[in-house]
Amino acid sequence: MKTLTLLRHAKSGWDDPVARDFDRPLNPKGQRAAAMVGRHMKSLGLAFDHVVASPAVRVVETLDHVGQGYACDLAPAWDQRIYLASTATLLDVVHDLPAGAERVLLAGHNPGLEELVLLLVPEEGGALREEVEIKFPTATLAEMTFDVADWGDVRAGQATLTRFVRPRDLDPSLGPDAP
Repeated sequence: MKTLTLLRHAKSGWDDPVARDFDRPLNPKGQRAAAMVGRHMKSLGLAFDHVVASPAVRVVETLDHVGQGYACDLAPAWDQRIYLASTATLLDVVHDLPAGAERVLLAGHNPGLEELVLLLVPEEGGALREEVEIKFPTATLAEMTFDVADWGDVRAGQATLTRFVRPRDLDPSLGPDAP
């Protein structure tokens, strides 16, 4: 049994004058949301054998703030392939995960993460999948389990979506209409 938890980066600042999208930092609301998600992860007792993440500034900062709330340095392996990756590329990243890792956190971007969930979880995946179809907001966690022994055996339609947690589920002030 393998468990893959996806984390979309927290809300970034569009009004920050950076030259490249890659360098866009989190805004204050994103920083709060990431720390809140980290505290929630800790309260659930989530643990990871391996963390892999996009090296984009907003993902790096998200993991820093999540780590503060989680009270642990997540020590990710940075993988350039995850930056703005397609679903096919993200599936390649999953297939390349270390064989010994049972519980993996993958931090990155949309639309790739949302599309990966929709690819891996069958259409009859239930209410959580329906929520993903509506929107996969910033700083959201999606946890899937796979009845496989090796990451290379993960295929479309095989996952069970066991958790989908948005920041607004934890604190309504982190919702889309809040400042």
